[in-house]
Amino acid sequence: MSDKLLKSVVLRKRPDGEPRESDFEVVSGAMPVPGPGQVLTRNIWLSIDPYMRGRLSDRKSYAAPVEIGAVMEGETAGEVVVSNDPAFAPGDHVVGARGWQSHTVCSGRQLTKIAPGGARLSAYLGVLGMPGVTAYSGMKDIGAPKAGETVVISAASGAVGSVAGQLAKRAGARVVGIAGGAEKCLWVQESLGFDECVDHRASDLTGALVDACPKGIDVYFENVGGAVQEAVFPLLNPFGRVIMCGMVSQYNARAMEPGPNLMAVVGKRLRIQGLIVSDKPERFAEWRALAAPWVADGSLRFREDVIDGLENAPAALIGILGGKNFGKLLVRVGKE
Repeated sequence: MSDKLLKSVVLRKRPDGEPRESDFEVVSGAMPVPGPGQVLTRNIWLSIDPYMRGRLSDRKSYAAPVEIGAVMEGETAGEVVVSNDPAFAPGDHVVGARGWQSHTVCSGRQLTKIAPGGARLSAYLGVLGMPGVTAYSGMKDIGAPKAGETVVISAASGAVGSVAGQLAKRAGARVVGIAGGAEKCLWVQESLGFDECVDHRASDLTGALVDACPKGIDVYFENVGGAVQEAVFPLLNPFGRVIMCGMVSQYNARAMEPGPNLMAVVGKRLRIQGLIVSDKPERFAEWRALAAPWVADGSLRFREDVIDGLENAPAALIGILGGKNFGKLLVRVGKE
């Protein structure tokens, strides 16, 4: 396809349960022209995240759904091609443009320039981007782990969980991960430095968690829900904190399953709080300033799972909802 054409992935049908590739369509059109104050970027990386499943449904939520026929939602990192904003010049690397597209036109106010010589560009969609900020905000604003406490992280090998657990370790906590499969659990312990990692596919998940958390659980970072949440909830200690970040196991459900009986919240004085990272946009600059040196010196570790080709973005989203990714999932849209 000519680089003078815009390539996009649009939503053609709202999925009933698990999304299918046929719910999306790859289309091409004329290259957009930026207006006053706008910037045209060539997208190099596209972030694939579980929250995107919610954008496919028309049920009421904290964000508007993607309309039928509209370009699918997603953050990108790329290169400025044409700029009508004096803050940006052709060749600048930026993050913040949105959409499953080869190119995007947006206001310069939506973009953040990435200085050369730092972390690789893709990191600004993962460890230094929204997932990293989500982990930071959840731990700072809700979890507040203390030295000697036990912190449990579900989806511990994922983009959010892997950072959240490392932050809890830096606070001096004992950190137990929950991940899917022996390979992921091994990486969580050996590469990320978690004290233990439990396979959520274990025949006795509750027993495995009891063994891994002999003093109970003080902080739980929830990314999964379902059977994992059911196993964690009885082990929460008095004054425990639960960071409700996501429930990916239920995103494709046609009807929501009943949750645990919440009577224990009263007796244990538990704090259960939802987390939407956009509620505190100031955390993005805070986190990048804090974490960039850790990424540079290798003390904050992360893993990327890369799929090539914009046309493969629907399959990537289906995969992440089924737990097939290992680390931060990205689509490589173009050459860096």
